[in-house]
Amino acid sequence: MTIRYGHTNLVAHDWQKLAAFYIRVFQCEPLEPKRDLKGDWLERGTGVKNAHLRGQHLRLPGHGENGPTLEVFQYDEVVSQATPVANRAGFGHIAFAVDDVDDALRQVVAAGGAAYGAVVRRHVDGVGELTFTYARDPEGNLIELQSWRS
Repeated sequence: MTIRYGHTNLVAHDWQKLAAFYIRVFQCEPLEPKRDLKGDWLERGTGVKNAHLRGQHLRLPGHGENGPTLEVFQYDEVVSQATPVANRAGFGHIAFAVDDVDDALRQVVAAGGAAYGAVVRRHVDGVGELTFTYARDPEGNLIELQSWRS
């Protein structure tokens, strides 16, 4: 069996607004075709009654033409959840390696996101100097911004 990472799905309240955020701030590349999917097959596969979703895949930066994608989808009915926190069980955050954490955080905030944690710098023995923080996208999902230096 051959295994290759494919994508991570992000269910949005407004997929176009959220996709635009990731394209603007993190240089994700929108891939065609946009999706508008519904039918019995989707209901069976997702377990969502009357499933209908719209959205788009965004190629994540830094991995070339065949790199993994962030799948930003919106169902007709989106079930809200509590605002994500760093120590909640399950998928926690998406992380982007950036040259300048402070600048990336400014861009997140300018594009409608929010700061979440402090910018921290720490030497990690055997690895190097880590600078990181957590932020939120416009829908409250957690994003880690990180930079490593030797």
